[in-house]
Amino acid sequence: MPVSRAVYTHGHHESVVRSHAWRTAANSAAYLLPHLRPGMSLLDVGCGPGTITADLAEVVAPGQVTAFDTAEAVVTQAQDAAAARGLTGVTFEVADVYDLPYADGSFDVVHAHQVLQHVADPVGALAAMRRVCEPGGLVAARDSDYAGFAWYPQVPALDDWLALYRRVARANGGEPDAGRRLRSWARSAGFTEITAGASVWCFADPADRQWWSGMWADRITTSAIAEQAVSYGYATRGELERMREGWREWGAAEDGWFTVLHGEILCRA
Repeated sequence: MPVSRAVYTHGHHESVVRSHAWRTAANSAAYLLPHLRPGMSLLDVGCGPGTITADLAEVVAPGQVTAFDTAEAVVTQAQDAAAARGLTGVTFEVADVYDLPYADGSFDVVHAHQVLQHVADPVGALAAMRRVCEPGGLVAARDSDYAGFAWYPQVPALDDWLALYRRVARANGGEPDAGRRLRSWARSAGFTEITAGASVWCFADPADRQWWSGMWADRITTSAIAEQAVSYGYATRGELERMREGWREWGAAEDGWFTVLHGEILCRA
């Protein structure tokens, strides 16, 4: 049987949270927004710093939103961010997707962004999400698909970065190419009415290139993935520094272009 736990590849270094805090409902949950309406109850799984959560809460207000993550520090950050926006209908908690402390059918919508790629049993996670979604409600998930990433110019160090990331993620019990597997996982979790799609983040203008490349230059040398890559024997510090310089090279290229492919599913419970 698959194990029920996995190591979170990214960790919660500042460079990681910086990336997560950039996310909004508009750039990360647009496929779900047309299906939301005021008064709905919503569960946000793996909420991170809560930027998507806060946006969703504004859409479903006066409905209640519950959000959780496994890391207490990032949950506290999400609480602070919601308070700063004056949101009162949101509750943040520390919880585990495999052991959800909610009754069956508690929510109209259950949402997860970039979660299933990091768990060892994504089918079990989706089944748990289905349990707490009311009959006829929606379970929504969006995950990137690293094998589908594309960029220009072709900086060799970025090829090495991608190969290393996928190797570390799988060693940690996750599946970095999750986007293409979402429909399959949902079917295995018992869903029969599934709408699958895809969307991308694209980083091409100078400000976006600077932000994306600078963030990954930091992450590949200072976040949890750097520590894991070295401790697993997959890379040396010198190799990580070469990848960091590759990110900087790509970010400085006037013709630089990078797309992050995501799979998306909307499942009727």
